[in-house]
Amino acid sequence: MPQSNEAEIRLMGLIISQSALVGLAIGLFDAGMWLNNDDAWVNGFTYAMAAFFVQGVAYYVFKMFFEQNMQERVAATNMERERQYRFRSMQNTFDNRRAEMELRMQEAQLERELRWMEANPGQMPPSWGVQGGAPSLVSQYDTAQMANAPKHAAEVNQPVNLGVKEDVPLKKDGTPDKRYKNDE
Repeated sequence: MPQSNEAEIRLMGLIISQSALVGLAIGLFDAGMWLNNDDAWVNGFTYAMAAFFVQGVAYYVFKMFFEQNMQERVAATNMERERQYRFRSMQNTFDNRRAEMELRMQEAQLERELRWMEANPGQMPPSWGVQGGAPSLVSQYDTAQMANAPKHAAEVNQPVNLGVKEDVPLKKDGTPDKRYKNDE
């Protein structure tokens, strides 16, 4: 709760308690229950002192019982907030270290591939899926994952002819050359 709201609540509590004590003093005077003298100044001074005494006792009771409890709650809240802050800080540190480690692993793998490519110009690195090469860290992980994959026998059928004659010349990319007409 912001301090301004807390100060307003305390001020309202003070006004309410003073109003109640003034009302109590007037009620006692009107009932004639306590120190009712003929002089108005003596009566006013007596009741003012009594109201001050009652407010002092109420303030002491408040300090003894309620304020200590409120301070304990504030301390517990502050400790919880500090604990959550430390936990978030530790979590962020852990995430940063993990990301840094992953970057270092990838950098080492790329360095290894670059050295291999310098030693073997014109060839594909083993991590690119070439048979017989040393697998990269990523492919080692993928291989470990694939070991647990379900295995089944696939039915291999001949490809379906979609209307292209097999004797039509093909371009370099393997598609039919449309300069030649299909006689069908």
